[in-house]
Amino acid sequence: MSLRDFLERFRPAGAPGASATGVPGDRMAERAAELEPALARLTDVQQQVARIRAAAEETAEALRRNAVREAEHLLADAREQAPEVRRQAAEPLLREARQEADALRAAADRTASAIRERTRERMPHLVDLAVADAMRLASGTVKEP
Repeated sequence: MSLRDFLERFRPAGAPGASATGVPGDRMAERAAELEPALARLTDVQQQVARIRAAAEETAEALRRNAVREAEHLLADAREQAPEVRRQAAEPLLREARQEADALRAAADRTASAIRERTRERMPHLVDLAVADAMRLASGTVKEP
């Protein structure tokens, strides 16, 4: 349709005043005839949009269900693996604590060994002093406090 034909629709059918010869055009019928194909296509498009929207909603719901299922599986796997992950995370700390305990034990063993050595060195002298004190007490030369 040309621009001229389009604009022709808005031109009055006749001059104002007494009616001229001829039958005025049925503008409503013309408009309806012109718009019917476009409206029919629009109705088809609206139905197609409704089908597409319904399919999209079904797809979205399926995706949501799959995401929930996947999240549940991930959570279950994480809970199952948590003890092993904790053990692996604690392992370096436990190894360090064992090394520190071994070092402390070794230091304590060295200290105990040094004390035993000093005891072996001092014991004869202390026994001699104790025997001498006992002999003095037995002979009565020393008064008890």
